[in-house]
Amino acid sequence: MRPILPVAALIFLFAAPALPAATPLPEWLAGTWTRESGASWAEELWTSPRGGMMLGVTRNGFGPDLTDWEYVRIERGGDGVPVLVAQLKGKDPVRYPLAVASDTAIEFANPAQSFPQRIRYWREGQLLMLEVSRMDGSGAERWNYRPVVAPAD
Repeated sequence: MRPILPVAALIFLFAAPALPAATPLPEWLAGTWTRESGASWAEELWTSPRGGMMLGVTRNGFGPDLTDWEYVRIERGGDGVPVLVAQLKGKDPVRYPLAVASDTAIEFANPAQSFPQRIRYWREGQLLMLEVSRMDGSGAERWNYRPVVAPAD
């Protein structure tokens, strides 16, 4: 008599739907980024992916004054798909599930929010680009950040 278990396991293996490959966290986002326009300035700092999460912090200002700050993170949801979580000035966290991702771009969307509903990061050469908008692309605000290079010893 033949063992039934190995045959049953093979049938289950081939009949089960394939699980989608996990979208990698955007390692290309890691680093310290800055932008300046006259007296306006902004900084974004992102850790490299580790433990299924990237931590970030942003701050914006004008001259010597801080005008805005935010805690952000990109973490894997229960399904393994990345989610951006933003906490403006430490308020309640807002979740933006992954909408689109590629090797050099990632977009998150939450149509339930008034603004922004979409948050998109991408790279153009050495620059980090950031755009926030409504779901239909209206009201778009776009910034470009340059990398901060640590001084050589």
